Amino acid sequence: MIIRKEKPLEAGYTTITTLDGPMLLDFGILKLAKGDRTTCSLDLERAWMLIKGKVRFSWLDAEAVGERASCIDEPPVVLHAPRQIPVMVEALEDSELAVERCINEQEFPVRFYAKGEVKTEIFGAGVLNEASNRTVRTVFDGESAPYSNMVMGEVINHPGRWSSYPPHDHPHPEIYHYRFFPSQGFGISVLNEEAFVVHDGDSSLIFPDTTHSQVAAAGYAMYYIWLIPHLPGDKWLPTTRYYRKEHTWLLDKGVKIWPEVPATL
Repeated sequence: MIIRKEKPLEAGYTTITTLDGPMLLDFGILKLAKGDRTTCSLDLERAWMLIKGKVRFSWLDAEAVGERASCIDEPPVVLHAPRQIPVMVEALEDSELAVERCINEQEFPVRFYAKGEVKTEIFGAGVLNEASNRTVRTVFDGESAPYSNMVMGEVINHPGRWSSYPPHDHPHPEIYHYRFFPSQGFGISVLNEEAFVVHDGDSSLIFPDTTHSQVAAAGYAMYYIWLIPHLPGDKWLPTTRYYRKEHTWLLDKGVKIWPEVPATL
């Protein structure tokens, strides 16, 4: 299912999904003009990811400043907080942030993730003629933050390349939120057997046990935020990817494909 960006984002918070919906997460985009500030003390676990701009986060007796000129070229800046702790976000420049929230009774310390603290990996390098080469940034997941009830990360889908590939699924729902460079770019989100064209500002809602491979149009870098809720007794981990059996041969590091291997029908 695709949620389309129907019009330019307005100032303030724009809701994309809600806790009582099938994605089991509150997710939206917070747009602040320079000088704007907002405070949140909801009874929910919360995370703010800076997409672009410069903000000051303030909580309890602490504060941190994050700045990001490009969500494609620079790692993310994130503040992750437990329920009820008041957090103020002040825009020091015009800014946009992705906001993820979920139910979590567990207490944990507020954590600020600076750019150098986010795990960055290159997936797909050296195989399939680099056709699935992408940059994956995982801010936190069930392995690195077992106290959390959600996952947050980013993918930089290189132009003309595939990601979330080979096709795989998991029992957890997932949200993808897209940006493109240049912004008129587009990509395709393949959800099971259906293909959807996605544009800047759109979001894919990926239902449980649905494969969700992505591809960026040639010439366009496709950025997407990925968000996953943990399920009761079933946290999402880096190993929680169940590949479709007919495509598992593509996982072999030494796999050879056409034209290295002659095509025979």
